[in-house]
Amino acid sequence: MPTTHRTKVAFIGTGIMGAPIAGHILDAGYDLTVSNRTKSKAEGLLARGAHWADTPAEACANADVVFTMLGYPADVEDVYLSTDGLVQAAKRGAYLVDLTTSSAQLAKDIHDACEVDDKHAFDCPVTGGDTGARAGTLTLIAGAKESDAAPVLPILKTFSDKIYYMGGAGKGQTAKLCNQVSLAACMVGYADAMALAEQGGLDVAQTLDMVSHGMGGSVAMERLSPKSLEGDYRPGFLVEHLRKDLGLALAQAEDTDVTLPGAETAYTLYDMLCQIGGARLGTQAISLLYQDEAACAAAGLDWSKLDVEDLANDGSDEGRCCGGHGGDGCCGGHGEGGHCCHHHGDEE
Repeated sequence: MPTTHRTKVAFIGTGIMGAPIAGHILDAGYDLTVSNRTKSKAEGLLARGAHWADTPAEACANADVVFTMLGYPADVEDVYLSTDGLVQAAKRGAYLVDLTTSSAQLAKDIHDACEVDDKHAFDCPVTGGDTGARAGTLTLIAGAKESDAAPVLPILKTFSDKIYYMGGAGKGQTAKLCNQVSLAACMVGYADAMALAEQGGLDVAQTLDMVSHGMGGSVAMERLSPKSLEGDYRPGFLVEHLRKDLGLALAQAEDTDVTLPGAETAYTLYDMLCQIGGARLGTQAISLLYQDEAACAAAGLDWSKLDVEDLANDGSDEGRCCGGHGGDGCCGGHGEGGHCCHHHGDEE
């Protein structure tokens, strides 16, 4: 039986990542209260002994530590900084830890607002996907010094096996965006490799296994390319959330006069996938953009939804949005004069 801790914990956001993280906290013996926009997504936790709260403010009223795992920066801003938000509703001395991948500036604003009122907040985005969340082996990227996070370290350890302390508010978010930029490039890389192997008449699975054991390999290829090969596009991490993260990275890069061509290309591809109905698929669905229309339709995608006027046309490789290397998919036929490898807007 787990030890029962006196520390009261609130957890806001029990989706794909949040529910298993909250489950580890509950299993460690903490008194846990949960809140989510859709109560059904918290039923598993409630059945195991968690308490329910109708609103984030109600959840955090008596909590010593509050965790949030939300979708978008706008959600974070509303939950923390609205009139009845966590900054106002949390008790003095409470720790507020945001696990969402969000805006660095917003993280700083939340931290500063809490410190004025004798509360403590830091950004702590995670990496490791739903697999790491379920296993309790996530890597945490804390926008804090180790000493600042020490009071909540025992709870953080219940769902992680590695913590990086980046030194200050907002720096956790910036570091997480570095991870997402690299991840997105790896996703495009393995999708490109799959397409080239198939067009070259190779055994695609064998080829990807070979690449995985060489310098061209990546964790993304190792874990996600088998799902692409099996036609399994169920989400461990949503397409729309990676698009959001890339938009945040590109916006921050623009503010600091840094050019990220790899992230721009990945953003365009994931934005296209969202447009044609893939927003709620897993990020491995990027490989569908190289498939024929029948395969896309079977996965629920509809190319007629694509706003082709929103894609830049440089006059070359007409009809092939990624430069024209054959086939009937986005990267070989659906571009209708567009050229998808061109960033066309920073969301978020």
